[in-house]
Amino acid sequence: MKKVALFSFNGEVMCFVHVLLNALDMQARGFQVTVVVEGASVQVIPELARGDHPMHDLYEQVKQQGLFAGVCRGCAAKLQVLQAVETEGLPLLADMSGHVSMGRYVEEGWQVITF
Repeated sequence: MKKVALFSFNGEVMCFVHVLLNALDMQARGFQVTVVVEGASVQVIPELARGDHPMHDLYEQVKQQGLFAGVCRGCAAKLQVLQAVETEGLPLLADMSGHVSMGRYVEEGWQVITF
């Protein structure tokens, strides 16, 4: 089975939406897929968590299917969305000096794609 880790760094909602769409598409194709939220994209989480956001349902679908590996703890803290991420129940990742290690994913056989 193909394993793909989608790392989102870009803080633009439309870029993040493509991460979510690709995660669902890859899962439907039988891939093992996971989403890592890094960099400026951590700020998108509280925005999409709002029930009135047009992309809220898409975000919830990815969340409910368990496709989020987690969110970078260091970036969430620095960009002041740590509490919002915790409220959403998404795991906080910090295995590389407070950030997320891509190397770990590569070692585990994941293909890493960045957005």
